[in-house]
Amino acid sequence: MNQLKVVKKSTEELNKKNFEIVVVGTSLGGLEALTVLLADLPQSFPLPVVIVQHRHKSSQNRLTYFLQKQSSLQITEAQDKEEIVPGRVYLAPADYHLLIESPSDEEFSLYENYFTEWGSVAVESIHNSKSPIPNRGTPKFALSTEAPVCYARPSIDVLFESAADAFGEKVIGIILTGANSDGTKGLAKIKAEGGLTFVEEPASALCPAMPASAIANVEVDWILPLSKIAPCLVNLLRIKD
Repeated sequence: MNQLKVVKKSTEELNKKNFEIVVVGTSLGGLEALTVLLADLPQSFPLPVVIVQHRHKSSQNRLTYFLQKQSSLQITEAQDKEEIVPGRVYLAPADYHLLIESPSDEEFSLYENYFTEWGSVAVESIHNSKSPIPNRGTPKFALSTEAPVCYARPSIDVLFESAADAFGEKVIGIILTGANSDGTKGLAKIKAEGGLTFVEEPASALCPAMPASAIANVEVDWILPLSKIAPCLVNLLRIKD
């Protein structure tokens, strides 16, 4: 049996990354796990938290309603093309894959003056107006009805892989209790991009299959009991109430 391995990075090293988003994946037992995780995140938590919980396609918004009663953070279902706001919790809608779209480079140019007049001498502008200035926008959500991945829609892998593509090393990925291997490939992608990875200790999970799959296939940074994950995040991000 594989021994649990924890690769702990120095606080100084982690602080240099300026993390920008937390993504969470869970399945069987997720309602109880998310209740614990979200209840322990303070109102001052600065990052968006995006969650995929495997659930029946007819579940409507009952999950949002229940979790909101347990959390001081605002919780909503993600909408297509919605901009991602810091300090908010987003849930993947039932029966939709949730992706994060990288902002395309919206280019604009200054064509007013290719040369700037300085006295009687024509001086080339500091910015060459024929070289457009890249203007990066805000990452947005996208919803998809493509085929299930790992028998699930929404899929944890889909969210995690798109987050890694959009945010690179600035992603924190968390796998909680669950009954299959969804999330393992996505967590590996986050790790490969230099992000930070957490997995619930299988012994504390209602269903250990999903955490065990991630641990067996990814060199996870932190393997913790459920009750320790949120406090660890708060400590790493140096959040004050």
